[in-house]
Amino acid sequence: METGPNGRVRRGSVMLRPHPSLLRELVERCETLRRHAAFTGSERTRCQLEDASYTLCVVTGTRQLDQALYVARRHLADAMRRKPPLRL
Repeated sequence: METGPNGRVRRGSVMLRPHPSLLRELVERCETLRRHAAFTGSERTRCQLEDASYTLCVVTGTRQLDQALYVARRHLADAMRRKPPLRL
């Protein structure tokens, strides 16, 4: 029995995880837009934040930005533990 990102038990389904680079990009984008929206309050920034938040929620299987950020960071930490980054 597997548990999904929200802690619910999944039976007979395959749980897909987004690539860490996608998660990292979405987390950074949401955090940047969140700060920018708090500072400027522009309509354009708010719309961009809504779009980025929606995308992050979809790929993490969550419904709220704070929860999506938590799940994404947990997945990123798990990915770092599984295989170390490439060294050039």
